[in-house]
Amino acid sequence: MDYVRLHASLRADSPAVTDLAFNRQWTYGELDHLIAGCTALLQEKGVSEGDRVACLSKNRAEFIMLHLASARLGAIFVPLNWRLSAAELEVIIADCSPSLIYGDDLATELKVEAQDIEQLLPQCEKRNPVWPPQPSVDLPSLMLYTSGTTGKPKGVLLSERNLTETAINFCLLGEVEPGSRFLCESPMFHIIGMVTSVRPPLFLGAQIIISDRFLPERTLERLADKDLQISHYFCVPQMALAMRAVDVFDASSLCGLKAIFTGGAPHPEAQIREWLDDGIPIVDGFGMSEAGTIFGMPLNRNLIDQKVGSVGIPTPRLQSRIADESGRALPDNEAGELQLKGDNVTVGYWNRDSVYADSFTLDGWFKTGDILRRDEDGYFWVVDRKKDMFISGGENVYPVEVEAQLVKFPGLKDLAVIGVPDEKWGEVGCLYYVPKEAGWEIDMAELDSFLTSRLARYKIPKKAVAVESLPRNGVGKLMRHELRKLTVSE
Repeated sequence: MDYVRLHASLRADSPAVTDLAFNRQWTYGELDHLIAGCTALLQEKGVSEGDRVACLSKNRAEFIMLHLASARLGAIFVPLNWRLSAAELEVIIADCSPSLIYGDDLATELKVEAQDIEQLLPQCEKRNPVWPPQPSVDLPSLMLYTSGTTGKPKGVLLSERNLTETAINFCLLGEVEPGSRFLCESPMFHIIGMVTSVRPPLFLGAQIIISDRFLPERTLERLADKDLQISHYFCVPQMALAMRAVDVFDASSLCGLKAIFTGGAPHPEAQIREWLDDGIPIVDGFGMSEAGTIFGMPLNRNLIDQKVGSVGIPTPRLQSRIADESGRALPDNEAGELQLKGDNVTVGYWNRDSVYADSFTLDGWFKTGDILRRDEDGYFWVVDRKKDMFISGGENVYPVEVEAQLVKFPGLKDLAVIGVPDEKWGEVGCLYYVPKEAGWEIDMAELDSFLTSRLARYKIPKKAVAVESLPRNGVGKLMRHELRKLTVSE
């Protein structure tokens, strides 16, 4: 489903991609030609159907070129998370075994052997472009790594059919038009940065404007820039809050935005209404690596105000239900697991066939593991995230993964990690521990130093509490809900 190729025929001179960090811009005709050159380069390097091509870099236009060139060959593009530690990246690279890795200076810092991404564009321009026959749309073309509840990384496989379905779903919910302009600042190793900020505009022949990272004051300037004319912007609630805290914040300068789209973390109602009072729709939604865009709020400010806190509604292209543990569909306003059917649902987990099979009910519904409820008007509300997981600054953190490293830290007899509320990050990790020696306390600086080489920064606990014992049931299983109650009482 090559929509760049389509729009190269329909609107060759229309702007397709602007890369702000490097002051570069391509029309659809130019982008299609570059992707064809990149396809030739990958072929020359031996890449073929099913091979993996990885990239470790800050946001840049080469992500799009590598992904779409890989897709044209039936290969799989793997954007790597530069927020991980070198040890964590080593595990992922060993798992996906890429034929090629491209990287910027981050690759050097993280000790990943990679080809210089600075040389990719000139190399593509020197090749004779090729347009091979389109592979099956059901072949995976993108792999996004996400940690599982066991703490082991899972490679979520997304086909061109999956990715196109997400594009359609968001176009419908987000009121995307050919004249829309998306500012892509979310990291392109995430579903928001690599898919939701890219595929909807490419689907309709709109424009993608790529930024290397989020800087609150600079982002505000770009959202207000009358030359850029940004219409769609994605962020986590913490980013939206950071923009409002900028000294020069002026909501009236953002009137050109169709909306600010948020997700990935709980969004306080008071913060949503601040934006609404300023005349700016701030639109919460719900999605996941395995299924892309699932729900979204309307862009109508009155409807947002009436349903503040909801993550919205699905499009008719997606089947969703709330079910109990036996798989029975629940009535409105009862909480249960969100389950899905549709062409947006992942085609597999890399090297995890049994895990993938276990992710479906016997009657074919994908089990998200998220607890939601649907109200009488068809709007969905998040009740709880995946069991035990918490979200810090929009990043999923699984306590088991953190605890697996903490057991190596000296002085701990027993330990557990949970997420606790935090004004800046939404949630942060809190370590509850039983010391081996009574009266001993953790030095947080030592803990931070110990974990820095083992875990991404956002996974490292920011708080620690000593306790006499951890709550466990009769068979020794940790009862995290009792720790959460303890947090509330504190």
